[in-house]
Amino acid sequence: MQVSVESLGNLERRMSFTLPAERLDTHIGGRLRELARTARIKGFRPGKVPQKVIEQRYGQQVRSEALNGLLRETFDSAVREQSLRLAGNPRLEPAGAGELEWVATFEVVPDFGDIDVAKLNVTRHTAEVVDADIDQMIENLRLQRRTFQPVQRAAQQGDRVALETWSQAGEERLPAEGIEKGATLIGSGVMYSDIENALVGMAKGEEKDITVNFPADWRVAQLAGRQVQVYLKVTEVSESVMPEVDKEFVKSFGVKGGDLEQFRSDIRTNLERELKGALMTRLRREVGEQLIAAYSHVEMPPRLVENEARAMLQQTVEQAQRNGQQVQVPADAHEGFKDAARKRVLVGLLVGEVARTNQLRLDSKRLNETLRLIASTYEEPEQVIELYRNDPQLMSGLQNRVMEEQVIDWIAERAQHTEQALSFQEAIRQ
Repeated sequence: MQVSVESLGNLERRMSFTLPAERLDTHIGGRLRELARTARIKGFRPGKVPQKVIEQRYGQQVRSEALNGLLRETFDSAVREQSLRLAGNPRLEPAGAGELEWVATFEVVPDFGDIDVAKLNVTRHTAEVVDADIDQMIENLRLQRRTFQPVQRAAQQGDRVALETWSQAGEERLPAEGIEKGATLIGSGVMYSDIENALVGMAKGEEKDITVNFPADWRVAQLAGRQVQVYLKVTEVSESVMPEVDKEFVKSFGVKGGDLEQFRSDIRTNLERELKGALMTRLRREVGEQLIAAYSHVEMPPRLVENEARAMLQQTVEQAQRNGQQVQVPADAHEGFKDAARKRVLVGLLVGEVARTNQLRLDSKRLNETLRLIASTYEEPEQVIELYRNDPQLMSGLQNRVMEEQVIDWIAERAQHTEQALSFQEAIRQ
């Protein structure tokens, strides 16, 4: 195999290589002969289809598949022979009119030198689920299942208030005609706090107008940063009715028999799963910050950073669209993500290098535990496990996640570290 590599910059390389023609022909011939034995074509008995017919029917597809497979295999072999460590995916292009000569352009992992994790100083947070956390979760579940009952009294904190409203901002009236009808839970923050506070003490049928100074970043553009007269009329006041924690309440959450102790045990399991994820997120961030501080001087592959910045932008846009926002994306919008992208790439490459230089391997037991943990959040866990095992992309993503967590743990164990105890609520607050 003929291979040549040239540098296009500190971290960019161009590799020229030639595919072995004999191997390509051998692969194509073998695959066509296999098809000749198994193909079912109308007018011919199985195994008796002429080779010329097989070539006409399948030749182009077989050649394309063989070429793509050999291209990747040859490139990977050349990378190993040249002792190159790629950062990101290569760009593969034909070098001329033929199909055997190719050029690959790619970036390589920078030289980090000796990665001494013992010099890092990491804070490892700890926390545990206590009975008070379970009590709080049950109270949250009661709030989710509460109902509201109309009352003939003035509104107070925690009441749901139905109201009619309109606003005057200078010469502009909102809405232009008529009124807006809505409802808010006082104290929930659904409406601006000054408006919710004004509803306290108002009873059904009462009206009021108030002056509100909306902040500059208020979500309604016509009101943002303006002094507005808001007119309010209460049409109904309802107080919340909390359900009792009885057998029916417990059974409604899938606990057979309505056993309270089993209910509390299930809640504890769910909270411990949530806590484990939160503590790993904190540790990942803590280790990442230490790695960034120690190796921020190392140059990162520019194309890899740009791709990461564009991916981060895309995630942000998709999240905004899911929230119902209309988003205009300038051509250079990804530039605003470059700094965060560079840090993310730096940590990712360092984690990979730590795994490589210390010969860390994926822990299959940890992988299975993580998969079962994910599956346990669904009604049919075994179906979820089967889905992952039959989907290479899903499984690859899970393997990468588990491997990253392994390396983060490995680094934290060998770094200088101190422990800081948190409550459950503190720990899950990111």
